[in-house]
Amino acid sequence: QVQLVESGGGVVQTGGSLRLSCAASGRTFSISTMGWFRQAPGKDREFVSTIRWSSGATYYADSVKGRFTISSDHAKNTVYMQMNSLKPEDTAVYYCAGSRAMGLSPIPQRYDYWGQGTQVTVSS
Repeated sequence: QVQLVESGGGVVQTGGSLRLSCAASGRTFSISTMGWFRQAPGKDREFVSTIRWSSGATYYADSVKGRFTISSDHAKNTVYMQMNSLKPEDTAVYYCAGSRAMGLSPIPQRYDYWGQGTQVTVSS
């Protein structure tokens, strides 16, 4: 089994920055890609970004492209997401997810492991 633990959420003003971290433990060798999703109150879970462990290839939702950057540190089994120029509409619970599949998928059902989530609140 794989355990994912997110950290780094908080409250920030519009235009500010935060860096989320996701530490993986357990059978991490089974993970091919890692992703970030978010869910605002009353809304469906939404894809944010994803990265392939082996190549570092990335894929972003249009809504965050140019503002968010996903990266990975294999030595620490950790994935990061640097979030800049934050907007109130970025407010949500952010979830880290791991997939055994190689594809950079935006579909939540393609991910096998999930963290507990971390709250990000952007005040206007």
